[in-house]
Amino acid sequence: MENTIDCFFIGHNEMNFDEYERTTREMGVHSGAYRDLDLNFIQYDNKLYTAADIFNLFFRGDNGPGEQNNPLGPGRTFSAGIAYLGSYLHRRGLSFDYVNSFQDRKDELRKKLERGNILTVAVLTTLYVSPLPIIEIIDFVKQYNKTAKIIVGGPFITTLVRSGCNGGQGVLEYSLETMGADFFVNSSQGETALVHIINALKTHAPIRHIHNIFYKTGKGYVSTAVSREDNPLAGNTVNWDLFSHRAGVFVNLRTAISCPFSCAFCGFPERAGKYQVVDVGGVEKELNLLKKIPTVKHLHFIDDTFNVPLKRFKEILRMMIRNKYNFKWYSHFRCQFSDHETVELMKESRCEGVFLGIESGSDEILRNMNKAVTVEKYLKGIQLLKEHGILTYGSFIIGFPGETKKTTRETVKFIKQCGLDYYRAQLWYCEPITPVFAKKSEYKLEGERFEWSHSTMDSKRASDIVEDIFLTVEEPVWVPQYNFECDALFHLFHRGMSMEQVNGFLRAFNAGVKEKLTGLSPREVSFETIRRIKAACPGNEHTGPGGGDEIGKPAAYNADFDF
Repeated sequence: MENTIDCFFIGHNEMNFDEYERTTREMGVHSGAYRDLDLNFIQYDNKLYTAADIFNLFFRGDNGPGEQNNPLGPGRTFSAGIAYLGSYLHRRGLSFDYVNSFQDRKDELRKKLERGNILTVAVLTTLYVSPLPIIEIIDFVKQYNKTAKIIVGGPFITTLVRSGCNGGQGVLEYSLETMGADFFVNSSQGETALVHIINALKTHAPIRHIHNIFYKTGKGYVSTAVSREDNPLAGNTVNWDLFSHRAGVFVNLRTAISCPFSCAFCGFPERAGKYQVVDVGGVEKELNLLKKIPTVKHLHFIDDTFNVPLKRFKEILRMMIRNKYNFKWYSHFRCQFSDHETVELMKESRCEGVFLGIESGSDEILRNMNKAVTVEKYLKGIQLLKEHGILTYGSFIIGFPGETKKTTRETVKFIKQCGLDYYRAQLWYCEPITPVFAKKSEYKLEGERFEWSHSTMDSKRASDIVEDIFLTVEEPVWVPQYNFECDALFHLFHRGMSMEQVNGFLRAFNAGVKEKLTGLSPREVSFETIRRIKAACPGNEHTGPGGGDEIGKPAAYNADFDF
């Protein structure tokens, strides 16, 4: 008899895109949610394709065993959540196993479930905004294992509980019943509750005394007492030795929890709890363990503000340089908190690029957002990064309270002139837990999520503006969000693609989306655009030009950006 696995972690589920599109379409093709999604896919041969999907369709590698020949997608990066929770359980004498990506490892997961030696299955929800991926995982687990208890926790659950309570107990109960797990953990951390559930099941102890959970009974779900967990990150760093045989090439690494800022549009600090960091010695310990894993070549520091506080950031960079790590790395970055020394150290420590949450090119909107920065500081920070050859990706939000025709023009001007390599603009997501909700009356704010209005704009108008930006701004290069984002850029570079080749692929894909939006090709993408996409994917060079700057603009483009 095989030894019992106390907890089996299931990583991210990038669910079937056709199903996701169909579900979002049910909200209405003119809804904010669907229009946001509509910028992320094309139709070819009667099937919908995201940028990653179409790349995988046409990519021609040498079919060898290397990572560069695996499908492009989020499953290619090792989960920080699995690494952290696995290490946490191991320190407490509990056993675990995992699959990093649900879709990529379904066959492996099925075989392990069928063995019948798993006590609990834990589903991580870090990247989910819908219950559908969770439901798909739970249904799969129940199909192949009738005894394992299913535990779901993470940001999706804490947000669901908060919004469900606002909508009434019946709404929350229905949501939990629809997903159908045995336990739901409602905590910004949750690892203590996870351990208590596992130990209670092993010893047949009462469940009702465990804090921060909902558990299934014959009469529905019962909630327990709520208390704040305190799991210091510094004392619970990842033991990468536990994952050395399956870590892969790309690894997510966390050196802090939460964020020290309070941007008015962001609910992350509220969900994540008190801001805390690992000291430089703790970071060095993890990096030294990763250094022993020969496959690991790229690190993504997923901290919301990796370069804050600046003194600690510089110490980490000097430590990385001193140890001569062979990793390349990228991170979120607040470019107003930098100087020449910082950026020089970043380059020397093998920084490839940074994700910049710029949000707006208008000082007025930046003040409304409580971003604690000015456009001038952004421009100086971006220029510093450019001077040192560090790739820049800028993220922008359209429609935040106070947004007007004037402020959006300022943002467009900034995007065109700031010197970013890549960018993406998106509709403001109105989340009830964000600080701006304290000013609802002042802004005359109504609605939430992707359907909202305030005194100066509504979500329909903001969606129009996002589309206009996508259609008219030629430089920098627009990067699709769904199943791609900043991460995929570095995965493509790792495959040996140059920036020119990556840009050619993105421009070709975006041309297909533009055909759809302007009505030139409302359903199937044109043959010419498919030819360019194929040519931009390595291994298809013989099909023609690489789809770079020569891709034409549909005649319906509004080159003057006239709102």
